[in-house]
Amino acid sequence: MPLLLLIYLTGCSQKKDTFDNYTASVRDVQYEMNKKYSDEKTSPLTKKDLKEFKALDFFPIDSTYKVTAKFKLDENPRFFEMPTTTERRPIYKTYGTATFLLNGKELKLHIYQNQGLIKKPEYVNHLFIPFTDLTNSNGSYGGGRYIDLEIPEGNTIVIDFNTAYNPYCAYNKKYSCPIPPRENDLAVEVKAGVKDYKKH
Repeated sequence: MPLLLLIYLTGCSQKKDTFDNYTASVRDVQYEMNKKYSDEKTSPLTKKDLKEFKALDFFPIDSTYKVTAKFKLDENPRFFEMPTTTERRPIYKTYGTATFLLNGKELKLHIYQNQGLIKKPEYVNHLFIPFTDLTNSNGSYGGGRYIDLEIPEGNTIVIDFNTAYNPYCAYNKKYSCPIPPRENDLAVEVKAGVKDYKKH
């Protein structure tokens, strides 16, 4: 076999393995979500919907929606009350911004930190991105979606929209959910992550 063909085939095989591993990792996340939503102890679903629940509906896994963004720490963080779907107003801190390319457009998302949640040891490094995009009410939940992150070590941060999930309000009105700020409205379709929930 010619050397150049061997190198080409080897490269293709490595790319396929990388893609397969990534797809498997996202499917693991989806499995854990479905497991959580199927358990009456952890599910946000109403009792009626839980009886009929089989699995969440996801967009096809697409690695182009996993982006490495330029991260900029907020040097003068602002503490504010984030509006929710109820009168509850949790305190958040502006933590930084993420700038990245998606579908040929340069986009920016603001990253926040829940000041109540980080008091718990398991959430001390937790960051939060609530966002809206052009799929809202047209494939995804109309109120936007969320992504959870960890504090990055350098000047980049990985954002995987394939792990984007719905607020609990999408399933049950009893919950109080943060409303994504307008500054996190993306002027693109994010066809990744959890789709809108079709209630029974």
